[in-house]
Amino acid sequence: MTDTLDPTTDAAASAIDRTAADVVADLTLEEKASLTSGADFWTTKPLERAGIPAIMLTDGPHGVRKQREDADHLGIGDSVPATCFPPAVALGSSFDPELLERVGVALGEEARAEHVGVLLGPGINIKRSPLCGRNFEYLSEDPLVSGVLGSALVRGLQSQGVGASLKHFAANNQEADRMRVSADIDERPLREIYLRGFQRVVEDEQPWTVMCSYNRLNGVYTSEDPWLLTTVLRDEWGFEGLVVSDWGAVNERVTGLAAGLDLEMPASGGRTDAELVAAVRSGVLDERLLDQAARRNVELVQKVVRGAGPSTGSGTGSAEAGPSTGSGTAGYDADAHHALAREVGGASIVLLKNDDAVLPLAAGASVAVIGELARSPRYQGAGSSQIIPTRLDSALDEIRLLAGAEVPFAAGYADDGVVSDELVADAVAAASAAETVLLFLGVPAALESEGFDRDDIELPAAQLALAEAVVAANPRTVVVLSNGGVVRLTDLASTAPAIVEGWLLGQAGGGAIADVLYGVVNPSGRLAETIPVRLADSPAYLDFPGEHSHVRYGEGLFVGYRWYDARELEVAFPFGHGLSYTSFAYGDATVESDDAGLTARVTVTNTGDRAGSEVVQVYTSLLGSAVVRAPRELKAFAKVALAAGESREVVVHVRREDLAYWDTRIGAWVVEPGTYAVEVGASSRDIRSTASVDVEGEAVRVPLDLESSMGEVLAHPVASQLIQQALAAGGDSTAGSLMADPSMFKMMASFPIGRLASFPGMPFGREQVEQLLAAANAQA
Repeated sequence: MTDTLDPTTDAAASAIDRTAADVVADLTLEEKASLTSGADFWTTKPLERAGIPAIMLTDGPHGVRKQREDADHLGIGDSVPATCFPPAVALGSSFDPELLERVGVALGEEARAEHVGVLLGPGINIKRSPLCGRNFEYLSEDPLVSGVLGSALVRGLQSQGVGASLKHFAANNQEADRMRVSADIDERPLREIYLRGFQRVVEDEQPWTVMCSYNRLNGVYTSEDPWLLTTVLRDEWGFEGLVVSDWGAVNERVTGLAAGLDLEMPASGGRTDAELVAAVRSGVLDERLLDQAARRNVELVQKVVRGAGPSTGSGTGSAEAGPSTGSGTAGYDADAHHALAREVGGASIVLLKNDDAVLPLAAGASVAVIGELARSPRYQGAGSSQIIPTRLDSALDEIRLLAGAEVPFAAGYADDGVVSDELVADAVAAASAAETVLLFLGVPAALESEGFDRDDIELPAAQLALAEAVVAANPRTVVVLSNGGVVRLTDLASTAPAIVEGWLLGQAGGGAIADVLYGVVNPSGRLAETIPVRLADSPAYLDFPGEHSHVRYGEGLFVGYRWYDARELEVAFPFGHGLSYTSFAYGDATVESDDAGLTARVTVTNTGDRAGSEVVQVYTSLLGSAVVRAPRELKAFAKVALAAGESREVVVHVRREDLAYWDTRIGAWVVEPGTYAVEVGASSRDIRSTASVDVEGEAVRVPLDLESSMGEVLAHPVASQLIQQALAAGGDSTAGSLMADPSMFKMMASFPIGRLASFPGMPFGREQVEQLLAAANAQA
């Protein structure tokens, strides 16, 4: 492996002495080309003559997966130990930007300790379908949640002088055929759903790098799409960093570099560098574009060199903290990071159901634990994000520490998922002898991974049969889930009085689960994705995963809760849902509008007998909108901690730009004027208070032409007057008769005016119409 950055060397120090443009100006054509591809699997090329060291980029996103020197090329099987924080599927349910920023700080501390310059994450792709095999790496089905929480992770990470790599840009929403498939998406959903989260993170936090995805977008590989990588990312959003390929995503290197792809990873053995040199010499590639890419690579190295100095962050530890206690890892406090992972896990668990207050459990209560997952935790997804943890807690061990009494255990099923009569009999016996059963169920790791999608959203049939037997033996059964994507819960929800969605919770997940079960932590997680009644109800059901390397996003804007709410479909558990061991009451919401957006205020009261946190969610809608919209869209949220009996006014700000829709006629964001309904609630299906507010919008004047409909012309303030004058001048014409008949006018409203002008009896011809439209456009 190429030697990576040591910030103490003279060569590394010299990398920041000059501007990147000056450094590039002194390089040969071959040297410039060499900077734009990797040296090996994880590092960039050094240029000793120019004082440019190699830097390391390595996988996150929920831990630092640095490959050992003697590991396989991916390093999946053998990487250095690092804190395995909860994956994004859990982090999204925290709805807590401040907590995620702390996770980002800790990741930055560990990356700096390992001399990693760029951590590959966060992943903020939208959870379009519950079948996506990589949903465990993504935050939400909603672009606002993805953007806000993704920003927090980037902000924390980069505060430690380590670069983020925002991924996978863009529309990488499935694993099936992911290296070739074209995500075919209409302009509004592309802008409003699939790009909006990326836009927020880029504009707010300026990640050092953005990683392009494998797939094609509307027929063009994202790695060579100038519209995506330059027009949108740089010209519109103002991105200042470097675009790196996903590993192996480059299709045509010369085309990609011209489009805005700055760094190819991993190494190509010099082959594609030579292609760039040849393209410049033949005139196919403008050398200024190569200079630009080389400059961005030098700028990234400079950022990493500067970042490798003393930390200025304020996280759980620092890169100078010395050896970790307990793990032998130098450079950060592994115990403090493990404690943070436990805290984050506890804040991310979602209490889906808790009939008759089965939870929390009291210390000393009679409890039996059933399910191999309690003893052998599944705590992360499979694929490139796998972390070797610094330590690993099991739920069974942690429950026994908190229980204050003997806790019998029955596996119920084997590690490989096989269930035998003997295992079931042991489980039933344990359940029958206990007052309360904690039944651990989940999706096997073999069914959820990068590289392939799930076939269904079912729990294994053997586990469901076990659950049926256990609940029959002891109805007081709490189901605890371990899964990276949502599972169908209709049957379990009809029999089990309590269900705890434990997602994948990282290395401290066992302790986090025990904390929630015994009330050490009051659950405050909320669903960042809808749990449907059945797979067939989900938005992409008929258009996933596509065919012949094309997938049509036929549901358009209606992704996640937008779909279920618009179709008024029953769901198992709605977006934003999550219970607490206390209760919260909402007062009447008030909303004000100004140039910055909306400010919603509502008083929330903890009406229970213990402290807890509520996620206040603000949704908006516009009745009578000129464009298609979902019944409600999340525009802001706030997580507020309240002591028992405490009341507090919660103030939530909605950015004006988040009210905008993408107007395909003018290719721009538009805030539509009107009276907006602002719904404040505890989920998309639990609205506690509604207020209305008038919003001043932007007047959109689309130039009229011969293809403009009669209805559009008559809706135009100037053109309508001119048309009426022409009709009046024409006397008793066919057009006048048609316009006077409401039913006929309704039919004729969709006619292009240029074609209508050729109809017999019209008081104006095509030439007159052109003059009329020109006059109207000039006065608009």
